[in-house]
Amino acid sequence: MKKNSVPQRSKAAAAPLHPANPHQQGYDMAALANTLPALSPFLLTTPGGKLSINFADPKAVKTLNQALLAHHYGLQHWDLPEGYLCPPVPGRLDYLLYLADLLQQNNQGKKPKFSKMKLLDVGCGANLIYPLLAVKTLGCQVLGSDINGAALSHAQSLIEAHQLGHKIELRQQASDQHIFDHLLKPGEYLDATLCNPPFHQSAAEASAGSDRKRQNLGLAKDAATLNFAGQAHELWCEGGELAFIKRMIKQSKAVAGQVFWFSCLVSKQQHVALLQAELQQAGVAEQQLVEMAQGNKQSRFIAWTFLTEAQQQLWRQHRWR
Repeated sequence: MKKNSVPQRSKAAAAPLHPANPHQQGYDMAALANTLPALSPFLLTTPGGKLSINFADPKAVKTLNQALLAHHYGLQHWDLPEGYLCPPVPGRLDYLLYLADLLQQNNQGKKPKFSKMKLLDVGCGANLIYPLLAVKTLGCQVLGSDINGAALSHAQSLIEAHQLGHKIELRQQASDQHIFDHLLKPGEYLDATLCNPPFHQSAAEASAGSDRKRQNLGLAKDAATLNFAGQAHELWCEGGELAFIKRMIKQSKAVAGQVFWFSCLVSKQQHVALLQAELQQAGVAEQQLVEMAQGNKQSRFIAWTFLTEAQQQLWRQHRWR
């Protein structure tokens, strides 16, 4: 395996986000409120004299997301149905930026023509956050998949509202046991896949996690739940993230020649070694672990490819130039 040379973030790093992340220095709340006046009622002044919001208020968090997407990415019509996960924009963008670094590394360090690239977001959800950010920041094509028809219906409305039908395509995966099976078409190629997998092993575990989050924020059990919401398929699956990613690794072998880099977020550090061993057993040509950090939260994604050096060279010549 090659040594990982993708830029990393250590736990002691001063800058928690990717160097190209525009949210690295925090939020300019005044500018955001100027773009989206609906944010103004949620603004408060911290003891240090800075404008902020109450991050325990789900309506404030959702409105902040809307302001961020409108101000930085020109996504003026983003919204989210009640009961679905509200994604943190800076962290979602970090995954994309580090994935772009990985692709650049495989292009002899030269920035590839992302307009020629196509990504797959496994489990795009109703929020469609990865495809929207990928189009706006990288300019690539994106395929989004999900098992939930209602989520895809809302995601399609976001595509239409922002006139991005020429850039983003959605497909419904018929079975929650399938990830790549019956999804990709013959002769279809993807430069990278990404995924934020279900974290918990059961509905009870997901509920307990939400209760802990409420307690940490000093909220009552009957407090508004949007911050802690999420449909069942977003929050949990049998076996949790470890079982999900193992299934992804096994199924990736069937489309090994159609994808350059497979990747997936790994929330639990203790799962990393187990997944690395699973990848080695699957016979991947290369695997990489990319460490990230968002504030005090450590994050990471694992990436793998079945392509040999010769196959990677052919891929670059035919798709990236």
